[in-house]
Amino acid sequence: MPTVLLIDGYRFFFYMNDHEPIHVHVSKAGKEARFDLVPEIDLTYCHGFKKNELREIVTLLVNHYDTFISAWRQTFGE
Repeated sequence: MPTVLLIDGYRFFFYMNDHEPIHVHVSKAGKEARFDLVPEIDLTYCHGFKKNELREIVTLLVNHYDTFISAWRQTFGE
């Protein structure tokens, strides 16, 4: 499970068997969520995160969007 970004206690990562659409998983303190990144940032799974945490995660996704897209392409190809 390659970690793409570790920031503010949030770990953003991919599973090695991930598939399109381009998405990223995020975990912190036993909580996990998945966000599609294309065609837009969209929460597709959440276990345990509160709404304020999800807002913080979305801000991080927006701020590091290019990093996530680049990491996906390097890991899984175009």
